[in-house]
Amino acid sequence: MSQATLSVTPNRELGSRRVRRLRHAGFIPGVIYGEGVAPVSVSVDAKAFRTAVSGDQGLNSLINLDAEGTAYTVMAREIQRHPVRGTVIHIDFQVIDPDKPVIVEVPLHVTGDAVEVRHADWEVDQQLFSIEIKARPSQIPTHIDVDINNLTVGASIRVSDVVLPAGVESAMDATITVVTTHAGRAAKTVTVAPTE
Repeated sequence: MSQATLSVTPNRELGSRRVRRLRHAGFIPGVIYGEGVAPVSVSVDAKAFRTAVSGDQGLNSLINLDAEGTAYTVMAREIQRHPVRGTVIHIDFQVIDPDKPVIVEVPLHVTGDAVEVRHADWEVDQQLFSIEIKARPSQIPTHIDVDINNLTVGASIRVSDVVLPAGVESAMDATITVVTTHAGRAAKTVTVAPTE
């Protein structure tokens, strides 16, 4: 797993007016926290942060933070966005141990062709689009495939059925439905015999 390096300015000034000025200047306020680490208020260049999380891992990227000489290995754990513009307005950076598992969310990609379902004029319905997993940072996949080749009419695929990579385990309820099937429009059509 590649790691991005990001410089942050610690001990940023607090207060709504100062935070607005900070954002106007192209910076995002944030906080560094973690087990055994006193919270540190920081600011980070918005463009540099977007670059750091623009790779395949996205927000699950491992980031080396340089806070004016103090180094932290972190992940961006909580992102607050502006309700209208969608821009990032605050970041929580969690200090992590690269050798210990973390819980993250990764996308689910449906792959294959449910031939039996399609031939019966039924439809495949994906109900879960991401899954919470537990893994060491170096083992976090960019996504997890859900194979529907063997899916049959009326059947479902649950979290417990999803094949996970080595070193990865689910952190969700195993009974949650990921993919299900239902009758399509053609299958629902009933032919009524003409009356005499």
